Amino acid sequence: MLRTLIPCCVALMLGCCATMALSAEKRPNVVFILADDLGWTDVGCNGSRYYETPQIDRLAASGVRFTCGYTCGPNCQPTRAALLSGQYGPRTGIYTVGGIDRFDWQSRPLRPVDNEQKLPLSKITLPQSLKQSGYGTGMFGKWHLGNDPAHHPSKRGFDEAIESAGAHFNFKTDPPTESPAGTYLADFLTDKAVDFIRRHQDKPFLLYLPHFGVHAPHQAKPELIQKFKDKAGVGGHKDPAYAAMIASVDESVGRIVGVLDELKLSENTLVIFASDNGGVGGYEREGIRGGSVTDNTPLKGGKGMLYEGGIRVPYIFRWTGKIAPGAVNDTPINSVDLYPTLLEITGTDKPAGYPLDGVSYATLLTSNGKSPLQREALYWHFPGYLGAGGNTWRTTPVGAIRSGDWKLLEFFEDHHVELYNLKEDVGERHDLAQSQPDKAAELRKKLANWRQAVGAKMPTPQEPAKTTASGKQKKKKRAQQNQDD
Repeated sequence: MLRTLIPCCVALMLGCCATMALSAEKRPNVVFILADDLGWTDVGCNGSRYYETPQIDRLAASGVRFTCGYTCGPNCQPTRAALLSGQYGPRTGIYTVGGIDRFDWQSRPLRPVDNEQKLPLSKITLPQSLKQSGYGTGMFGKWHLGNDPAHHPSKRGFDEAIESAGAHFNFKTDPPTESPAGTYLADFLTDKAVDFIRRHQDKPFLLYLPHFGVHAPHQAKPELIQKFKDKAGVGGHKDPAYAAMIASVDESVGRIVGVLDELKLSENTLVIFASDNGGVGGYEREGIRGGSVTDNTPLKGGKGMLYEGGIRVPYIFRWTGKIAPGAVNDTPINSVDLYPTLLEITGTDKPAGYPLDGVSYATLLTSNGKSPLQREALYWHFPGYLGAGGNTWRTTPVGAIRSGDWKLLEFFEDHHVELYNLKEDVGERHDLAQSQPDKAAELRKKLANWRQAVGAKMPTPQEPAKTTASGKQKKKKRAQQNQDD
Protein backbone atom coordinates (compact mmCIF):
# COMPACT_ATOMS: atom_id res chain seq x y z
CA MET A 1 0.00 0.00 0.00
CA LEU A 2 2.83 2.38 0.95
CA ARG A 3 4.63 1.64 -2.33
CA THR A 4 1.45 2.61 -4.21
CA LEU A 5 1.03 5.87 -2.30
CA ILE A 6 4.62 7.09 -2.72
CA PRO A 7 4.50 7.59 -6.54
CA CYS A 8 1.09 9.26 -6.20
CA CYS A 9 2.39 11.65 -3.54
CA VAL A 10 5.45 12.49 -5.61
CA ALA A 11 3.27 13.18 -8.65
CA LEU A 12 0.98 15.39 -6.55
CA MET A 13 3.93 17.33 -5.13
CA LEU A 14 5.39 17.86 -8.61
CA GLY A 15 2.02 19.04 -9.86
CA CYS A 16 1.70 21.51 -6.99
CA CYS A 17 5.22 22.82 -7.60
CA ALA A 18 4.42 23.36 -11.29
CA THR A 19 1.23 25.23 -10.39
CA MET A 20 3.11 27.42 -7.90
CA ALA A 21 5.75 28.20 -10.53
CA LEU A 22 3.10 29.25 -13.04
CA SER A 23 1.29 31.45 -10.53
CA ALA A 24 4.56 33.04 -9.41
CA GLU A 25 5.18 34.43 -12.87
CA LYS A 26 2.54 36.96 -13.81
CA ARG A 27 0.84 36.09 -17.07
CA PRO A 28 1.39 38.67 -19.83
CA ASN A 29 -1.18 41.13 -21.08
CA VAL A 30 -1.94 41.39 -24.79
CA VAL A 31 -2.89 44.55 -26.69
CA PHE A 32 -3.80 44.10 -30.35
CA ILE A 33 -4.35 47.31 -32.35
CA LEU A 34 -5.79 46.69 -35.82
CA ALA A 35 -5.99 49.45 -38.43
CA ASP A 36 -8.53 49.23 -41.26
CA ASP A 37 -7.32 49.46 -44.90
CA LEU A 38 -3.85 50.67 -43.91
CA GLY A 39 -1.39 49.71 -46.64
CA TRP A 40 2.02 48.09 -46.23
CA THR A 41 3.88 51.29 -47.18
CA ASP A 42 1.48 53.68 -45.40
CA VAL A 43 3.76 53.92 -42.35
CA GLY A 44 7.13 55.62 -42.10
CA CYS A 45 9.02 52.54 -40.93
CA ASN A 46 7.89 50.75 -44.10
CA GLY A 47 8.92 53.55 -46.42
CA SER A 48 6.35 56.35 -46.58
CA ARG A 49 7.86 59.82 -46.85
CA TYR A 50 4.53 61.68 -46.85
CA TYR A 51 2.41 60.09 -44.12
CA GLU A 52 3.70 60.76 -40.63
CA THR A 53 3.64 57.88 -38.12
CA PRO A 54 6.15 58.70 -35.37
CA GLN A 55 4.39 56.55 -32.75
CA ILE A 56 4.12 53.48 -34.97
CA ASP A 57 7.73 53.97 -36.06
CA ARG A 58 8.79 54.20 -32.41
CA LEU A 59 6.86 51.00 -31.68
CA ALA A 60 8.82 49.26 -34.45
CA ALA A 61 12.12 50.66 -33.17
CA SER A 62 11.40 49.26 -29.71
CA GLY A 63 10.36 45.83 -30.98
CA VAL A 64 10.29 43.76 -34.14
CA ARG A 65 8.87 44.64 -37.55
CA PHE A 66 7.80 41.76 -39.79
CA THR A 67 8.22 42.58 -43.48
CA CYS A 68 6.10 39.64 -44.64
CA GLY A 69 3.03 39.96 -42.44
CA TYR A 70 -0.03 38.68 -44.31
CA THR A 71 -3.79 38.84 -43.89
CA CYS A 72 -6.04 35.86 -44.55
CA GLY A 73 -8.15 37.80 -47.02
CA PRO A 74 -7.89 40.73 -49.40
CA ASN A 75 -10.62 42.65 -47.58
CA CYS A 76 -12.00 43.16 -44.11
CA GLN A 77 -14.24 40.33 -43.00
CA PRO A 78 -12.20 37.21 -43.83
CA THR A 79 -9.19 38.61 -42.00
CA ARG A 80 -11.18 39.40 -38.86
CA ALA A 81 -12.81 35.97 -38.95
CA ALA A 82 -9.39 34.31 -39.22
CA LEU A 83 -7.88 36.40 -36.40
CA LEU A 84 -10.71 35.61 -34.00
CA SER A 85 -11.33 31.96 -34.99
CA GLY A 86 -7.79 30.84 -35.86
CA GLN A 87 -9.14 29.23 -39.03
CA TYR A 88 -8.87 29.79 -42.76
CA GLY A 89 -11.91 30.96 -44.74
CA PRO A 90 -12.97 27.51 -45.98
CA ARG A 91 -13.62 26.49 -42.36
CA THR A 92 -15.57 29.63 -41.38
CA GLY A 93 -17.32 30.16 -44.73
CA ILE A 94 -16.29 33.85 -44.62
CA TYR A 95 -14.44 34.78 -47.81
CA THR A 96 -15.44 38.39 -48.40
CA VAL A 97 -17.88 41.12 -47.34
CA GLY A 98 -21.61 40.82 -47.94
CA GLY A 99 -23.60 38.44 -50.12
CA ILE A 100 -22.56 37.26 -53.57
CA ASP A 101 -25.10 39.53 -55.29
CA ARG A 102 -23.17 42.61 -54.24
CA PHE A 103 -21.42 42.45 -57.63
CA ASP A 104 -22.66 41.44 -61.08
CA TRP A 105 -21.29 37.90 -61.08
CA GLN A 106 -23.99 36.89 -63.57
CA SER A 107 -21.91 38.51 -66.32
CA ARG A 108 -18.98 36.22 -65.52
CA PRO A 109 -18.35 32.51 -66.17
CA LEU A 110 -18.67 31.31 -62.56
CA ARG A 111 -21.21 31.40 -59.76
CA PRO A 112 -19.43 32.37 -56.50
CA VAL A 113 -19.53 30.27 -53.38
CA ASP A 114 -22.16 31.64 -50.98
CA ASN A 115 -20.55 33.79 -48.30
CA GLU A 116 -21.22 33.64 -44.57
CA GLN A 117 -21.74 37.13 -43.18
CA LYS A 118 -21.46 36.22 -39.49
CA LEU A 119 -18.83 34.24 -37.66
CA PRO A 120 -20.60 30.93 -36.93
CA LEU A 121 -21.49 30.44 -33.29
CA SER A 122 -19.81 27.04 -33.40
CA LYS A 123 -16.41 28.75 -33.60
CA ILE A 124 -14.47 29.07 -30.36
CA THR A 125 -13.02 32.55 -30.46
CA LEU A 126 -9.64 33.65 -29.17
CA PRO A 127 -11.17 35.87 -26.44
CA GLN A 128 -13.37 32.96 -25.34
CA SER A 129 -10.27 30.83 -24.83
CA LEU A 130 -8.40 33.56 -22.94
CA LYS A 131 -11.43 34.48 -20.85
CA GLN A 132 -11.85 30.87 -19.77
CA SER A 133 -8.17 30.93 -18.87
CA GLY A 134 -8.70 33.85 -16.46
CA TYR A 135 -8.10 36.87 -18.69
CA GLY A 136 -10.14 40.05 -18.63
CA THR A 137 -11.18 40.81 -22.22
CA GLY A 138 -12.21 44.03 -23.92
CA MET A 139 -12.96 45.14 -27.49
CA PHE A 140 -13.60 48.66 -28.77
CA GLY A 141 -14.11 49.32 -32.48
CA LYS A 142 -15.05 47.54 -35.68
CA TRP A 143 -16.33 43.98 -35.20
CA HIS A 144 -17.85 43.09 -38.60
CA LEU A 145 -18.59 39.47 -37.71
CA GLY A 146 -22.33 39.76 -37.06
CA ASN A 147 -24.30 42.64 -35.54
CA ASP A 148 -27.30 40.82 -34.08
CA PRO A 149 -27.35 40.19 -30.31
CA ALA A 150 -26.19 36.56 -30.54
CA HIS A 151 -23.12 37.47 -32.62
CA HIS A 152 -22.22 40.70 -30.80
CA PRO A 153 -18.64 40.63 -29.44
CA SER A 154 -20.01 40.73 -25.89
CA LYS A 155 -21.39 37.25 -26.59
CA ARG A 156 -18.22 35.98 -28.28
CA GLY A 157 -15.77 36.17 -25.41
CA PHE A 158 -15.38 39.86 -24.59
CA ASP A 159 -16.30 40.99 -21.08
CA GLU A 160 -16.64 44.53 -22.40
CA ALA A 161 -17.40 45.43 -26.01
CA ILE A 162 -18.40 48.63 -27.78
CA GLU A 163 -18.81 48.22 -31.54
CA SER A 164 -18.69 51.14 -33.97
CA ALA A 165 -17.89 51.57 -37.66
CA GLY A 166 -19.28 53.34 -40.71
CA ALA A 167 -18.55 56.95 -39.80
CA HIS A 168 -15.69 58.85 -38.20
CA PHE A 169 -17.83 61.74 -36.95
CA ASN A 170 -21.41 61.49 -35.66
CA PHE A 171 -20.89 57.77 -35.24
CA LYS A 172 -23.23 55.33 -33.55
CA THR A 173 -22.18 52.64 -31.11
CA ASP A 174 -23.56 49.28 -30.05
CA PRO A 175 -24.45 49.36 -27.23
CA PRO A 176 -25.34 53.09 -27.38
CA THR A 177 -22.65 55.12 -25.64
CA GLU A 178 -22.57 58.87 -25.11
CA SER A 179 -19.76 61.04 -26.46
CA PRO A 180 -19.34 64.82 -26.82
CA ALA A 181 -20.49 66.39 -30.09
CA GLY A 182 -17.73 66.47 -32.69
CA THR A 183 -15.82 63.54 -31.17
CA TYR A 184 -13.61 61.70 -33.62
CA LEU A 185 -14.16 57.93 -33.56
CA ALA A 186 -10.47 56.99 -33.26
CA ASP A 187 -10.17 59.24 -30.21
CA PHE A 188 -13.36 57.83 -28.66
CA LEU A 189 -12.19 54.22 -29.09
CA THR A 190 -8.78 55.05 -27.67
CA ASP A 191 -10.38 56.71 -24.63
CA LYS A 192 -12.29 53.50 -23.97
CA ALA A 193 -9.18 51.38 -24.47
CA VAL A 194 -7.08 53.50 -22.09
CA ASP A 195 -9.82 53.33 -19.47
CA PHE A 196 -9.96 49.54 -19.85
CA ILE A 197 -6.20 49.25 -19.29
CA ARG A 198 -6.34 51.41 -16.16
CA ARG A 199 -9.17 49.33 -14.69
CA HIS A 200 -7.53 45.99 -15.50
CA GLN A 201 -3.89 46.73 -14.67
CA ASP A 202 -3.84 44.33 -11.70
CA LYS A 203 -4.83 41.19 -13.59
CA PRO A 204 -4.00 39.75 -17.02
CA PHE A 205 -6.02 41.20 -19.87
CA LEU A 206 -6.60 41.02 -23.61
CA LEU A 207 -7.40 44.33 -25.28
CA TYR A 208 -8.55 44.30 -28.91
CA LEU A 209 -8.67 47.76 -30.50
CA PRO A 210 -9.86 47.41 -34.12
CA HIS A 211 -10.00 50.95 -35.49
CA PHE A 212 -12.35 51.97 -38.31
CA GLY A 213 -9.57 54.27 -39.52
CA VAL A 214 -8.38 54.54 -42.23
CA HIS A 215 -11.43 53.11 -44.01
CA ALA A 216 -13.64 55.29 -46.22
CA PRO A 217 -15.35 57.72 -45.84
CA HIS A 218 -12.10 59.63 -45.65
CA GLN A 219 -12.96 61.98 -42.82
CA ALA A 220 -10.36 63.47 -40.52
CA LYS A 221 -9.93 66.15 -37.90
CA PRO A 222 -9.66 69.54 -39.67
CA GLU A 223 -6.45 70.59 -37.89
CA LEU A 224 -4.71 67.42 -39.07
CA ILE A 225 -5.92 67.84 -42.66
CA GLN A 226 -4.56 71.38 -42.62
CA LYS A 227 -1.20 70.06 -41.44
CA PHE A 228 -0.79 68.03 -44.64
CA LYS A 229 -2.36 70.43 -47.17
CA ASP A 230 0.85 72.27 -47.91
CA LYS A 231 3.06 69.18 -47.79
CA ALA A 232 4.32 67.91 -51.14
CA GLY A 233 3.18 64.41 -52.02
CA VAL A 234 5.68 61.61 -52.50
CA GLY A 235 4.74 59.09 -55.16
CA GLY A 236 1.17 57.93 -54.67
CA HIS A 237 1.11 59.23 -51.09
CA LYS A 238 -0.43 62.67 -51.39
CA ASP A 239 -3.96 62.84 -49.97
CA PRO A 240 -4.16 65.23 -46.96
CA ALA A 241 -7.38 63.75 -45.51
CA TYR A 242 -6.03 60.21 -45.72
CA ALA A 243 -2.73 61.32 -44.18
CA ALA A 244 -4.67 62.98 -41.35
CA MET A 245 -6.60 59.76 -40.72
CA ILE A 246 -3.34 57.84 -40.47
CA ALA A 247 -2.08 60.47 -38.03
CA SER A 248 -5.08 59.84 -35.76
CA VAL A 249 -4.43 56.09 -35.73
CA ASP A 250 -0.79 56.87 -34.98
CA GLU A 251 -1.83 59.11 -32.08
CA SER A 252 -3.90 56.22 -30.73
CA VAL A 253 -0.89 53.89 -30.78
CA GLY A 254 1.12 56.50 -28.87
CA ARG A 255 -1.56 56.91 -26.22
CA ILE A 256 -1.90 53.16 -25.67
CA VAL A 257 1.86 52.65 -25.37
CA GLY A 258 2.06 55.73 -23.14
CA VAL A 259 -0.44 54.42 -20.58
CA LEU A 260 1.32 51.03 -20.52
CA ASP A 261 4.61 52.78 -19.80
CA GLU A 262 3.00 55.03 -17.19
CA LEU A 263 1.50 52.06 -15.32
CA LYS A 264 4.76 50.09 -15.62
CA LEU A 265 3.03 47.35 -17.61
CA SER A 266 5.31 47.38 -20.66
CA GLU A 267 7.56 44.55 -19.48
CA ASN A 268 4.52 42.34 -19.08
CA THR A 269 2.53 43.39 -22.14
CA LEU A 270 2.80 42.24 -25.74
CA VAL A 271 1.67 45.05 -28.05
CA ILE A 272 0.76 44.14 -31.63
CA PHE A 273 -0.02 46.54 -34.46
CA ALA A 274 -1.32 45.40 -37.87
CA SER A 275 -3.88 46.12 -40.60
CA ASP A 276 -6.77 44.01 -41.92
CA ASN A 277 -5.80 44.20 -45.60
CA GLY A 278 -3.72 46.17 -48.06
CA GLY A 279 -4.22 49.83 -48.91
CA VAL A 280 -6.83 51.14 -51.32
CA GLY A 281 -4.45 51.87 -54.17
CA GLY A 282 -2.37 50.58 -57.04
CA TYR A 283 -5.38 49.81 -59.21
CA GLU A 284 -4.84 52.10 -62.16
CA ARG A 285 -1.46 50.51 -62.97
CA GLU A 286 -3.30 47.22 -63.36
CA GLY A 287 -6.00 48.67 -65.63
CA ILE A 288 -8.59 48.77 -62.84
CA ARG A 289 -10.83 51.73 -62.08
CA GLY A 290 -10.52 51.30 -58.34
CA GLY A 291 -10.41 54.85 -56.99
CA SER A 292 -6.95 54.73 -55.41
CA VAL A 293 -6.40 56.90 -52.33
CA THR A 294 -2.89 55.61 -51.63
CA ASP A 295 -0.20 53.53 -53.34
CA ASN A 296 1.32 50.22 -52.25
CA THR A 297 4.44 50.47 -54.44
CA PRO A 298 6.64 48.44 -54.69
CA LEU A 299 3.85 45.92 -54.16
CA LYS A 300 1.40 45.05 -56.92
CA GLY A 301 -2.29 45.94 -56.61
CA GLY A 302 -4.22 46.74 -53.47
CA LYS A 303 -7.19 45.90 -51.30
CA GLY A 304 -9.43 43.30 -52.87
CA MET A 305 -6.61 41.47 -54.67
CA LEU A 306 -4.45 38.47 -53.76
CA TYR A 307 -1.39 40.18 -55.16
CA GLU A 308 0.97 41.41 -52.45
CA GLY A 309 -0.57 44.89 -52.31
CA GLY A 310 -3.86 43.41 -51.16
CA ILE A 311 -2.66 41.01 -48.47
CA ARG A 312 0.74 42.18 -47.19
CA VAL A 313 0.40 44.64 -44.30
CA PRO A 314 2.41 46.27 -41.50
CA TYR A 315 2.99 43.85 -38.59
CA ILE A 316 4.82 45.16 -35.51
CA PHE A 317 5.36 43.63 -32.05
CA ARG A 318 6.71 45.20 -28.86
CA TRP A 319 7.33 43.41 -25.57
CA THR A 320 9.87 45.28 -23.49
CA GLY A 321 12.58 42.97 -22.18
CA LYS A 322 11.34 39.99 -24.19
CA ILE A 323 11.61 41.19 -27.82
CA ALA A 324 14.91 42.69 -28.94
CA PRO A 325 14.44 46.33 -30.01
CA GLY A 326 14.96 47.41 -33.62
CA ALA A 327 14.63 43.91 -35.06
CA VAL A 328 13.40 43.21 -38.61
CA ASN A 329 12.15 39.75 -39.57
CA ASP A 330 11.23 38.52 -43.05
CA THR A 331 9.50 35.30 -41.95
CA PRO A 332 5.99 35.08 -43.47
CA ILE A 333 3.26 35.18 -40.80
CA ASN A 334 -0.50 35.16 -41.26
CA SER A 335 -3.76 36.11 -39.53
CA VAL A 336 -4.45 32.49 -38.51
CA ASP A 337 -1.18 32.43 -36.55
CA LEU A 338 -2.34 34.94 -33.94
CA TYR A 339 -4.57 32.47 -32.06
CA PRO A 340 -1.96 29.74 -31.42
CA THR A 341 0.69 32.39 -30.75
CA LEU A 342 -1.33 34.02 -27.99
CA LEU A 343 -2.30 30.66 -26.52
CA GLU A 344 1.39 29.85 -26.14
CA ILE A 345 2.36 33.27 -24.79
CA THR A 346 -0.45 33.33 -22.21
CA GLY A 347 -0.12 29.66 -21.19
CA THR A 348 -3.65 28.91 -22.34
CA ASP A 349 -4.69 25.43 -23.44
CA LYS A 350 -5.87 24.87 -26.99
CA PRO A 351 -9.64 24.20 -27.15
CA ALA A 352 -10.16 20.44 -27.20
CA GLY A 353 -11.11 19.08 -30.61
CA TYR A 354 -11.00 22.52 -32.23
CA PRO A 355 -8.72 22.77 -35.30
CA LEU A 356 -6.36 25.75 -35.54
CA ASP A 357 -4.86 26.37 -38.97
CA GLY A 358 -1.94 28.57 -37.94
CA VAL A 359 1.35 28.02 -36.17
CA SER A 360 2.68 29.86 -33.14
CA TYR A 361 5.41 32.40 -33.78
CA ALA A 362 5.92 33.03 -30.03
CA THR A 363 9.49 31.72 -29.96
CA LEU A 364 10.25 33.61 -33.17
CA LEU A 365 9.40 36.85 -31.32
CA THR A 366 11.53 36.17 -28.28
CA SER A 367 14.48 34.44 -29.99
CA ASN A 368 15.33 37.46 -32.14
CA GLY A 369 14.36 35.49 -35.25
CA LYS A 370 16.65 32.55 -34.52
CA SER A 371 13.84 30.01 -34.13
CA PRO A 372 12.35 29.37 -37.60
CA LEU A 373 8.71 28.39 -38.08
CA GLN A 374 7.99 24.83 -39.09
CA ARG A 375 5.49 25.42 -41.86
CA GLU A 376 5.24 24.27 -45.45
CA ALA A 377 3.15 27.09 -46.91
CA LEU A 378 0.55 29.83 -46.49
CA TYR A 379 -2.75 29.59 -48.38
CA TRP A 380 -5.54 31.84 -49.63
CA HIS A 381 -8.93 30.93 -51.09
CA PHE A 382 -11.20 33.55 -52.67
CA PRO A 383 -14.07 31.84 -54.56
CA GLY A 384 -15.90 35.02 -55.57
CA TYR A 385 -15.75 38.41 -57.27
CA LEU A 386 -14.85 41.92 -56.14
CA GLY A 387 -15.90 44.54 -58.65
CA ALA A 388 -14.52 47.96 -59.47
CA GLY A 389 -15.55 50.84 -61.71
CA GLY A 390 -16.04 50.72 -65.47
CA ASN A 391 -16.73 46.98 -65.67
CA THR A 392 -13.30 46.15 -64.22
CA TRP A 393 -12.60 43.75 -61.39
CA ARG A 394 -10.30 43.91 -58.40
CA THR A 395 -10.38 40.14 -58.40
CA THR A 396 -12.11 37.19 -59.97
CA PRO A 397 -12.21 33.80 -58.20
CA VAL A 398 -8.65 32.87 -57.28
CA GLY A 399 -6.50 30.86 -54.91
CA ALA A 400 -2.91 31.46 -53.84
CA ILE A 401 -0.06 29.75 -52.06
CA ARG A 402 3.24 31.07 -50.72
CA SER A 403 5.95 28.48 -50.04
CA GLY A 404 9.37 29.83 -49.18
CA ASP A 405 10.13 32.65 -51.62
CA TRP A 406 7.69 31.28 -54.20
CA LYS A 407 4.11 32.39 -54.71
CA LEU A 408 1.56 30.94 -57.12
CA LEU A 409 -1.90 32.25 -58.00
CA GLU A 410 -4.50 30.02 -59.66
CA PHE A 411 -7.38 31.81 -61.38
CA PHE A 412 -10.48 29.64 -61.38
CA GLU A 413 -12.29 31.07 -64.43
CA ASP A 414 -9.76 29.65 -66.90
CA HIS A 415 -7.40 27.84 -64.47
CA HIS A 416 -4.32 29.70 -65.62
CA VAL A 417 -1.58 30.21 -63.03
CA GLU A 418 0.98 32.90 -62.30
CA LEU A 419 4.25 32.17 -60.52
CA TYR A 420 6.53 34.68 -58.80
CA ASN A 421 9.76 34.61 -56.82
CA LEU A 422 9.04 37.22 -54.16
CA LYS A 423 12.64 37.46 -52.99
CA GLU A 424 13.73 38.61 -56.43
CA ASP A 425 10.46 40.20 -57.57
CA VAL A 426 8.37 41.56 -54.69
CA GLY A 427 6.34 43.59 -57.21
CA GLU A 428 5.13 40.42 -59.00
CA ARG A 429 6.05 41.78 -62.43
CA HIS A 430 7.75 38.69 -63.88
CA ASP A 431 5.48 35.68 -64.23
CA LEU A 432 7.68 32.55 -64.19
CA ALA A 433 4.93 29.97 -64.76
CA GLN A 434 6.16 29.17 -68.28
CA SER A 435 9.88 29.20 -67.50
CA GLN A 436 9.53 27.25 -64.23
CA PRO A 437 6.83 24.65 -65.05
CA ASP A 438 7.98 22.12 -62.44
CA LYS A 439 7.78 24.67 -59.60
CA ALA A 440 4.39 25.84 -60.85
CA ALA A 441 3.09 22.26 -60.95
CA GLU A 442 4.47 21.54 -57.46
CA LEU A 443 2.77 24.55 -55.89
CA ARG A 444 -0.45 23.99 -57.80
CA LYS A 445 -0.65 20.46 -56.43
CA LYS A 446 0.01 21.68 -52.87
CA LEU A 447 -2.75 24.26 -53.23
CA ALA A 448 -5.21 21.65 -54.51
CA ASN A 449 -4.30 19.25 -51.68
CA TRP A 450 -4.82 22.01 -49.11
CA ARG A 451 -8.26 22.86 -50.55
CA GLN A 452 -9.24 19.23 -50.25
CA ALA A 453 -7.91 18.97 -46.69
CA VAL A 454 -9.91 21.95 -45.42
CA GLY A 455 -13.02 21.26 -47.49
CA ALA A 456 -12.78 24.41 -49.58
CA LYS A 457 -15.81 24.94 -51.79
CA MET A 458 -15.25 25.98 -55.40
CA PRO A 459 -17.27 28.31 -57.64
CA THR A 460 -19.38 26.54 -60.22
CA PRO A 461 -19.90 27.19 -63.97
CA GLN A 462 -22.95 29.12 -65.11
CA GLU A 463 -24.28 30.59 -68.34
CA PRO A 464 -23.54 34.32 -68.81
CA ALA A 465 -26.72 36.35 -68.40
CA LYS A 466 -27.85 38.99 -70.86
CA THR A 467 -27.53 42.50 -69.51
CA THR A 468 -30.89 44.28 -69.29
CA ALA A 469 -31.63 47.94 -68.61
CA SER A 470 -32.39 46.97 -65.02
CA GLY A 471 -29.12 45.09 -64.89
CA LYS A 472 -27.21 48.17 -66.04
CA GLN A 473 -28.72 50.19 -63.19
CA LYS A 474 -27.71 47.48 -60.72
CA LYS A 475 -24.19 47.44 -62.13
CA LYS A 476 -23.94 51.22 -61.75
CA LYS A 477 -25.05 50.99 -58.11
CA ARG A 478 -22.60 48.15 -57.43
CA ALA A 479 -19.75 50.15 -58.97
CA GLN A 480 -20.45 52.95 -56.52
CA GLN A 481 -20.17 50.46 -53.65
CA ASN A 482 -17.03 48.73 -54.84
CA GLN A 483 -14.70 50.18 -52.20
CA ASP A 484 -16.98 49.53 -49.22
CA ASP A 485 -14.88 46.49 -48.36
